[in-house]
Amino acid sequence: MSLHQSLQQKLLQKLSPQQIQLMKLLQVPTAILDERIKEEIEENPALEQAEDNHDDEYENDEFADTGEEEYQTEGNEDEYGNIDISDYVHEGDDDVGDYRLRDENYPEQDDNRVIPHKVEISFNEVMLQQLGLLKLNEKELKIAEQLVGSLDDDGYLRRDITAIIDDLAFRQNVDTDEKELERILLQIQLFDPPGVAARNLQECLLLQLKRKADQGKIVEMAIKVLEKYFDEFTKKHYEKIQRALTLTDEQLREIINQIIKLNPKPGGLSGDSGSKGGNYVIPDFFIVNNVGKLELALNSKNAPDLRISEGYRDMLKDYDKGTKKDKRQKEAVLFIKQKIDSAKWFIDAIKQRQNTLLNTMEAIMNYQHEFFLTGDETDLRPMILKDIAERTNLDISTVSRVANSKFVQTEFGTYRLKFFFSESLQTDSGEEVSTREVKKILTDLIEEESKKHPYSDERLTEMLQEKGYNIARRTVAKYREQLNIPVARLRKIL
Repeated sequence: MSLHQSLQQKLLQKLSPQQIQLMKLLQVPTAILDERIKEEIEENPALEQAEDNHDDEYENDEFADTGEEEYQTEGNEDEYGNIDISDYVHEGDDDVGDYRLRDENYPEQDDNRVIPHKVEISFNEVMLQQLGLLKLNEKELKIAEQLVGSLDDDGYLRRDITAIIDDLAFRQNVDTDEKELERILLQIQLFDPPGVAARNLQECLLLQLKRKADQGKIVEMAIKVLEKYFDEFTKKHYEKIQRALTLTDEQLREIINQIIKLNPKPGGLSGDSGSKGGNYVIPDFFIVNNVGKLELALNSKNAPDLRISEGYRDMLKDYDKGTKKDKRQKEAVLFIKQKIDSAKWFIDAIKQRQNTLLNTMEAIMNYQHEFFLTGDETDLRPMILKDIAERTNLDISTVSRVANSKFVQTEFGTYRLKFFFSESLQTDSGEEVSTREVKKILTDLIEEESKKHPYSDERLTEMLQEKGYNIARRTVAKYREQLNIPVARLRKIL
């Protein structure tokens, strides 16, 4: 075997840890940015958040520098003698930079926006409260708590019974069997809201109907339909059900009405099911139409006042006055330098995040200017990630991160940024239109159809082609599925 030496040229692109952290910060929604900042403050004592009422503005805050300086996060004793204290301690270091980016015309607008919070107990807590009303011994209580803890956010018990038995045996030293577990489960299935602790949709709906079994013949017949013809019902094969049970049209209509009024997700009625932020959407941007002029503002929660800890600056000032020879002092100073560098980088990353968000949203606002004035989806222009990347000089992946995780509030509603992105479709006249426009027209056609005779995909294709849209049937089917609209047979109503 012989060894050969060769000269090769490779083009590699590597992201620094700071760039990776910035990408992660871009993905963080406004609703949980506070949590991310608190985590950083807990990990880095050199970083602190200014009080909310501290509104002083200083243009030359040393620690708000947004230049291309690379901050070191590690140090060694060789660097000790080369530390320039002036890089860390300046006159006026007690000043706090203003990172709010507030609109000068509406100085109080951003600060007064309040993030809503739900004050409710969770679904799990609702179930545990009712568990306390059952007369159970210590062993049965542990089994019941395990069952309640195994319910998912929709209120279903989707875990296998044998897996729950194994968990009880290995984790809680409780020996039980399927029969005992089923007996306790039946008691939990009597809890509110009706339908909880079901193992599938069919059982969930039947649990709700059986609580109304004394309300007449129609409810009894609805129970029979779900017990014997559940598959036919879900596929809307109503004629087969009607023939099998010799039902009149009126009876079938009443049975269907009874069933569709039931709740398929009983767990969603109580609390926030443990989910962060509940069902609220916190907008990252606000767009206001001021007499025909669009004005963009960033949610003030994206612009926290961060600064370097005064205590850490004082430590470096004391070092500057010392002998600079003590080994422990050297180690302490290197540690302080590392933490201050890290804090300076984080402050800079937060400001870069703000600038990136604003630049991206401003480009989208200008590109979709007509929509933000009218709110009409047919005014949306075809727009892809590349269009915004070119306007902002950002990477496509960066624009994608912003578009996928951010919301904008307008006078027409709150939208996820990716709503504004769509491919183009050509009309008969050669004009390019947004696929969003085609989807809106498709939605309108389906909303206006007779539910007794809904349009097939073929008919919808013909209607769109009559309007001048050059589109194939398979494309119509794809758009319909993207809009979560079922096929014609499943849209049919008696």
